[in-house]
Amino acid sequence: MIRVENVYKYYLMGKEKFYALRNINLKIKRGEFVAIIGPSGSGKSTLLNIIGGLDCPSEGKVFVENQDIFKFNDKKISEYRLNKIGFVFQFFYLEPNYTVYENVVIPLIFSRKNSREKRVKEILEKVGLSQKIKNRAVELSGGERQRVAIARAIINDPNILLCDEPTGNLDSKTGLSIIQLLKELNKEGKTVVMVTHNLEYIPFANRVITLRDGEIKEEIRNENN
Repeated sequence: MIRVENVYKYYLMGKEKFYALRNINLKIKRGEFVAIIGPSGSGKSTLLNIIGGLDCPSEGKVFVENQDIFKFNDKKISEYRLNKIGFVFQFFYLEPNYTVYENVVIPLIFSRKNSREKRVKEILEKVGLSQKIKNRAVELSGGERQRVAIARAIINDPNILLCDEPTGNLDSKTGLSIIQLLKELNKEGKTVVMVTHNLEYIPFANRVITLRDGEIKEEIRNENN
């Protein structure tokens, strides 16, 4: 489903290149739950952003469903990000004075009103927030805000969820509940790629990839998952 081929990402400082990623080759199958770990500055978020079409590689290609996403024009890459990818970040990026409904409905802005309302209610039920639909984001706990962010990420039913430190601002109990929710979505067929510093969540993944200095240093498969 996702194929990363010979990807490099570097930044020019004068005549010198500073590498964020070096020769990344990676295949992720449909329905996998992949965890990416490594120290800060190892290139984890950069790799996730490139897969999501938020950043471009300096060299190499990324194929999603056998399409080279960096051959897309601006309109098509926007459609790819809107419909194929769900993004979940450490910082929730919610509008604090919008209601839960208003935050979640944003990706459906061009849909018919009746279908929008039905879809938002379905998704909020799935993430356990149907009772909070009229609450403003600023009134929610951190865990509830992340559930709103996940609801917004899956509202268009994307095949892929890209999660960058989704529990980074949460306590351990709340963080575990978010990982369990992501695992439930994975069991329903969504491909989940998650960057994390928390090794406690590794057992939820089918595969663990370790990045260091912009390179893949290790891949471990979880045979029990």
